Amino acid sequence: MYLIAGLGNPGSKYENTRHNMGFKTVDNIASELGVDIRKSKFKGLIGEGKIGKEKVLLLKPQTYMNLSGESVREAAMYYDIPRENLIVIYDDMDLPAGDIRIRKSGGPGTHNGMKSVVSQLGIKDFPRIRVGVGSGLNGDDIVNHVIGKVSQREMSVLEDACRDAAAAACDIVRIGIDNAMNRHNGKAGKELKETGNN
Repeated sequence: MYLIAGLGNPGSKYENTRHNMGFKTVDNIASELGVDIRKSKFKGLIGEGKIGKEKVLLLKPQTYMNLSGESVREAAMYYDIPRENLIVIYDDMDLPAGDIRIRKSGGPGTHNGMKSVVSQLGIKDFPRIRVGVGSGLNGDDIVNHVIGKVSQREMSVLEDACRDAAAAACDIVRIGIDNAMNRHNGKAGKELKETGNN
């Protein structure tokens, strides 16, 4: 069984912010698979489906970002998910807006949600998909950048990236992470041309 967890913050206030790319990606996967993510369990919202012949649990932690690891750990332990079958999806300011990147393992960087996941699981070697949200062109501080207002044009680019990330997650399950990395890691997202708001 695979566990695909998308990180974000619950509630309409955060719905269309850069910090919710994990949620949006999991929503795309759910839509593709015809799965509802409405059942409340493991301090999150879950839905179960299949990618090919593999059972998949989709998870959107409802703990707020900084405690995401509590939800991921509970689900992973309950189903005894092998570390290579855990896929965590989250926003990343170190990637240009619209880019995605698959990695087999690594540290959490500056991302508080991933810090929580790594801390709660006690491991770093599990697959993750980073959705680029850029670092801000107008001098925003980190908090304002990740949970602040997003222009309509940028949101269109980010939504495309979430669809790409959803396809990447499904490919990890279908064809393995090495093949998925070869397929998706070279592709750059649509470049944002507007100024003052990336």
